[in-house]
Amino acid sequence: MKKFDIPDFYRSSIVSKIKEGRKLGDPRKHNFEPTTLDFGPVKFFIARHFGFCYGVENAIEIAYKTIEENPGRKIFLLSEMIHNPLVNLELLSRGVQFVMDNTGNQLIDWEEILPEDIVLIPAFGTTIEIEKLIREKGIDIVKYNTTCPFVERVWNRAESIGKENYTVIIHGKAKHEETRATFSRSIKNSPSVIVRDIKEAEVLAGAILGTISSDEFYKFLDGKYSEGFNPAKDLNRIGVVNQTTMLASETQAIADLLRDTMIKKFGAENLKEHFADTRDTLCYATNDNQEATIGLLQKDADLAIVIGGYNSSNTSHLVELLEEKFRTYFIADSDKIISGKLISHYDLHSGTEKITENYLPDKSQVTIAITSGASCPDAVVDDVLNKIISFFENTSEMKKVIESTFL
Repeated sequence: MKKFDIPDFYRSSIVSKIKEGRKLGDPRKHNFEPTTLDFGPVKFFIARHFGFCYGVENAIEIAYKTIEENPGRKIFLLSEMIHNPLVNLELLSRGVQFVMDNTGNQLIDWEEILPEDIVLIPAFGTTIEIEKLIREKGIDIVKYNTTCPFVERVWNRAESIGKENYTVIIHGKAKHEETRATFSRSIKNSPSVIVRDIKEAEVLAGAILGTISSDEFYKFLDGKYSEGFNPAKDLNRIGVVNQTTMLASETQAIADLLRDTMIKKFGAENLKEHFADTRDTLCYATNDNQEATIGLLQKDADLAIVIGGYNSSNTSHLVELLEEKFRTYFIADSDKIISGKLISHYDLHSGTEKITENYLPDKSQVTIAITSGASCPDAVVDDVLNKIISFFENTSEMKKVIESTFL
């Protein structure tokens, strides 16, 4: 796989050695067992896969190369490059300006952006309408496009099934940049509808079987279907694609539900005429990170820590997986670890940050499961490991622990 040129301050001294050791021992990624780092009074189970993915490193490389090669020019980003606060703050500090927030609210008027300016398209991609607007300003939308190739693969799959007269069902978050971009493309070739979870997919199933009226469909999925969408006509042939960062098991459950619904209505012998055989469109990194997180669940740990941006979709799903078994703390960086007694963390369920006391249990050896999202720099994971270790006495040296782990 291509090696990207990203700033050294995103790289790590600890995690890089762990990843290199795992790569040498398991080059084909068959083993999702976590890495164990035992420091004596504290032991970590570190997920087999985590951190920057291909699409993120590609986007960061393009962004920093653009800044370096264009001194004095105004550089705009359509929205956050990736969903990580440290990465985005670093770009802002270098003079990059964000045109919109991550839900599409305008921060800078389009009139302020001139033909001689640069507009970076983030890793999530953007809508056809915004691409057209940028192009009409005379701004290059190819050279500074950092759209992840795995996102583009979803667009291509949606286009192909749409041209075969299948309605495109998108499993995603309607306000997420990637899903908005996918939706803008799929509606060019076919009716399209977005479903967030299995509950919304059940509404589709009810509309297919006629147990839910069109009015109920429109009300429940308001703002998530293409113009002129007709449930009675447009749900007879369907195919499922997804936002690449969604939970794989949930995408599969939605696809299975809709597949079974089509069998119920049209018969198994007619399934191919009514349900497109779409392969999973989750990117490799999302799949690997989720499988590695499931590997963490096989361990017995006192708590879990997930590191990443609070608005990161792929990271939030790692939190959801770990919450099934562990007390899980979702943090942006090591600064959220206030002390060995206090931790500030994000609660997905309330959408708020809270402080928890005594998060580290009082015992002879504390065991912690750790992972991070695909947009989290490995250097941030290093900081978290070092900070937690500092709360314990008589710990083994980092170098010796890593050497003993991979010898």
